[in-house]
Amino acid sequence: MSAENTTTAWAGVANGKPLTKMELTLKQWDDDSVNLDVTHCGICGSDVHTLDEGWGPTDFPCVVGHEIAGVVTKVGKNVTNVKVGDRAGVGAQSGACHKCEMCLDGQENVCQGGIVYTYSSKWPSGDKSLGGYADKWRGDYRFVFKIPDNITNEIAATFFCAGITTFAPLSRANIIPGKSVVGIMGIGGLGHFGVQFAKGMGAKVVAISQSERKRDVAKELGCDDYINAQNKEDMEKHDSTLTHILCTGNGPDFQWRTYFALMKPNGHFINVSAPDWDFPGMNAFDLLSKQIHISGSGIGAPKEMEKMLQFAADKNIKPWIQKYKMDDVNQAIKDFRAGKPRFRYVLVN
Repeated sequence: MSAENTTTAWAGVANGKPLTKMELTLKQWDDDSVNLDVTHCGICGSDVHTLDEGWGPTDFPCVVGHEIAGVVTKVGKNVTNVKVGDRAGVGAQSGACHKCEMCLDGQENVCQGGIVYTYSSKWPSGDKSLGGYADKWRGDYRFVFKIPDNITNEIAATFFCAGITTFAPLSRANIIPGKSVVGIMGIGGLGHFGVQFAKGMGAKVVAISQSERKRDVAKELGCDDYINAQNKEDMEKHDSTLTHILCTGNGPDFQWRTYFALMKPNGHFINVSAPDWDFPGMNAFDLLSKQIHISGSGIGAPKEMEKMLQFAADKNIKPWIQKYKMDDVNQAIKDFRAGKPRFRYVLVN
């Protein structure tokens, strides 16, 4: 176990190199700080994008991991939401300015004055933010969330990124029980959460994929129907039937027109996917003819995180996880790159 102000972490040291175990210094302690002993940390696609510098240069050494669950070991004087001994978690965001218009409106996830991401970011002090591939985490209590009693840490971990990324936009999207028909593009780490949340909200849910490969899995998750976007009969059957599409993943051959055809007038196309390639252009009339609403969403605000955790506890929503020991992180990353997860990997200390 590392000393109080350091963490033993598995850090990326360079693009293309394996993660290396090392001691690193945590951010400066202050009255808003919380210390966690990390028990579990999910592996997210964002981790691999960052290690591979797919979204831009990475400040190595970098400790990724932003699906963190653990036990609170120390709290600052200003901390009101958790206490020592509580089980708690942290997502992709660890800090905000708390002063800008968005923060004051309870939308800290789109803070305009100084957002701090859980890794590959800097605290106002200049300290580097360190993620959850480690034995300890330290950060701002306003982005630490108590885990409900009926959710274990291993189950809770992946809610803190994959869960909130899908729950938050669906909860804002005016899902009407018994009336809304939600298409989930991509039945994977994000999509399998999207299916469960949309079903929990009372919608009819239709999986959308590029082959027959996920049809049985979609049924097991609770989908009401399935669209193979390469199958002409499937596409014709579901023409103009969806009130919402939640896009959790697509490929470089993505075309707007294909999916707009599935949507009812005034439908909502919600994107939560963040590939390292640009979306294509679109024909204006494809957008205008059905009055399609296009929106994007990244993670979620603290109040949405709390709402999601309670929703998951009430509806018994659970990710499909596979566990690896933290010391086996390089094998887990290798398996992740090979596309093996069904559907989230969780590292265990």
